[in-house]
Amino acid sequence: MTNYVTGDTIRYLRERRHLTQRELAERLNVSDKTISKWETSRGLPDITLLEPLASTLSVSVAELLSGEHIENGNRAANLQKSHFYVCPVCGNVIWAVGEGAYSCCGVTLPPLEAEAEDDAHRIHAERIETEWYVTLDHPMEKQHYIAFLALVSADRAQIVRLYPEQNAETRFFLRGHGHLYAYCNHHGLFRIRI
Repeated sequence: MTNYVTGDTIRYLRERRHLTQRELAERLNVSDKTISKWETSRGLPDITLLEPLASTLSVSVAELLSGEHIENGNRAANLQKSHFYVCPVCGNVIWAVGEGAYSCCGVTLPPLEAEAEDDAHRIHAERIETEWYVTLDHPMEKQHYIAFLALVSADRAQIVRLYPEQNAETRFFLRGHGHLYAYCNHHGLFRIRI
């Protein structure tokens, strides 16, 4: 891992919580001189202190290590406001109800920004009885393909992983209105409302 908590991060998070060095030290059972050393980069917290330090500063360990604080703006857990994250190394797909700090293969993953479909990524959704039949006229080659299709409605998410050399198509159970997503490994995430 290339990231480890920095003194600037500790100081910023401590000050944001309106704690003095002494108050933080007391909560962690260390001396205020230890906190001063951490914040001036003359020392680092032991790995056994990372979880208590993150908890005291009201952040996750991942946020503490990355130095980025992420506030989940979707506290009501509205599935329509969910986010997708994709690892550029292994292709792992993470779906989260709210924004968070995620990493995979040593890479911090940003939330994908969905774009409106374009001519090269036109999503076709046909209603057939109790299902949506979804297709894309898109290359499905080893280097360029649709990695997943997803349907997110108010009360559920359905995700289908696709692989090169199969058709870019699937069926989703019909469940009210929502957004249909397609992720191209070269061009990103596309979305339409259905």
